[in-house]
Amino acid sequence: MGQRADALADRLVRVNNDLIAKVEGCSDEQWAKTCSEGWSVGVTAHHVASSHGPVAGLVQAVASGQPVPPITMDMIDAGNAQHAKDHANCTREETAALLRKDGNAAAEMLRGLSDDQLDRSTPMALAGGAPMSANDLTEMILIGHPTEHLKSITEAAG
Repeated sequence: MGQRADALADRLVRVNNDLIAKVEGCSDEQWAKTCSEGWSVGVTAHHVASSHGPVAGLVQAVASGQPVPPITMDMIDAGNAQHAKDHANCTREETAALLRKDGNAAAEMLRGLSDDQLDRSTPMALAGGAPMSANDLTEMILIGHPTEHLKSITEAAG
């Protein structure tokens, strides 16, 4: 809808495509290496892929003025630990497919936001009750999250 939204979506697509390329280029040995998060490359990549949808939903809720759940770091940590157990044997193929599907959907959602929607904010438990805008959430989590994990994956897998 706006240039800012398009620019954010383009950044998300770039990091997501870089992650897909890394996933598809991993050998079995690289896929099993341990990242700085303490998870395998595979689990870390799948973690990012499975996060796109919920994070995009959070951005969209803030952008449209809907209430957001009181998400805390303890809740996120517990969910991440469970995800690591549940997806310990994920494959490169399923992870790349999920990155494509949910990454593209998140980018399209972003492209539909106006500047006013990106500027809309709400108090976030995750930020100690401080307000966060849809733009902040996009920068820090929707784009920042895969960017940071891609660095870790690259360091582990080479």
